Amino acid sequence: MLNHKLLEVENLKKYYLITGGLLARQVGEVKAVDGVSFYIKEGETLGLAGESGCGKSTLGRIILRLEEPTEGEIIYQGINITRLGKKELRRLRKQIQIIFQDPQSSLDPRMTVNQSIGEALLIHGMKDEKERAKRVVEILERVGLEAQHAWCYPHEFSSGQRQRIGIGRALAVNPKLIIADEPVSALDVSIQAQILNLMLDLQTEFGLAYLFIAHDLSVIRQISHRVAIMYLGKIVELAEKGEIFQNPLHPYTEALLSAIPNIRQRKKARILLPGSVPSPLNPPAGCRFHTRCHRVLPICDKEEPPLKDVGEGHLVACHLY
Repeated sequence: MLNHKLLEVENLKKYYLITGGLLARQVGEVKAVDGVSFYIKEGETLGLAGESGCGKSTLGRIILRLEEPTEGEIIYQGINITRLGKKELRRLRKQIQIIFQDPQSSLDPRMTVNQSIGEALLIHGMKDEKERAKRVVEILERVGLEAQHAWCYPHEFSSGQRQRIGIGRALAVNPKLIIADEPVSALDVSIQAQILNLMLDLQTEFGLAYLFIAHDLSVIRQISHRVAIMYLGKIVELAEKGEIFQNPLHPYTEALLSAIPNIRQRKKARILLPGSVPSPLNPPAGCRFHTRCHRVLPICDKEEPPLKDVGEGHLVACHLY
């Protein structure tokens, strides 16, 4: 099931222009996503982790064409998404859906659950109202809710129930790929586990692939097959989940993993990163991480390291290797 590439992203970039002055001339650009490449196989979960502001959510929105890329290509099952028109893109979106971070703001407070989920079904061709209502009930029951919930409004649910509705809405049109943009970060820990287990069950049942975006590496570890670490618009390390957690190579990945609490290990050396993440408006020359790196080399501020395979599909962008 994991042998065929479902999605391929090649050298994807998203720059936001900054203008100023009386003539609104360009005075700079924010490099939110800057040359990102990866793939996702059928039925696979690629976890995408990094600090807030590194470009994770922007990357997910670009893949859905909710935002237009500045440069690069997005290939879905051999189709270049970046070249599709509006009509072709609408048909393709049936196969690629999104789960948003905040389930409350992503649901229209004036629409019942039946209307919210049924809207997606209507847009993608299910015209019969009774058929839509039946399908909505099937979806709700599959995500752990009840039939009578179809006639309730978002404010009548808990945050965990609202996220189940969000998952159900994404699932309604039978997608093959779901972009999960920090889907559990706004939930209590106990509810997080329930939602993650639901997503794993749905993946097994329907053969779904996920791009799972999160800043919590313990969540990433639970749900992912492979893990990509992102820093300031670039992927700095990508490997199988076990390889990332047992043998991290990039100093940034080491620092992130050192911050995960471990009750089995009393004394754990915490790697503290000095300063804050540099601005994507003016990223450092050379390696973007060198201003905070505890293993910096003289070459790091002069030359940007490429993302290269150091063995068995373990990719890292670091001059140490």
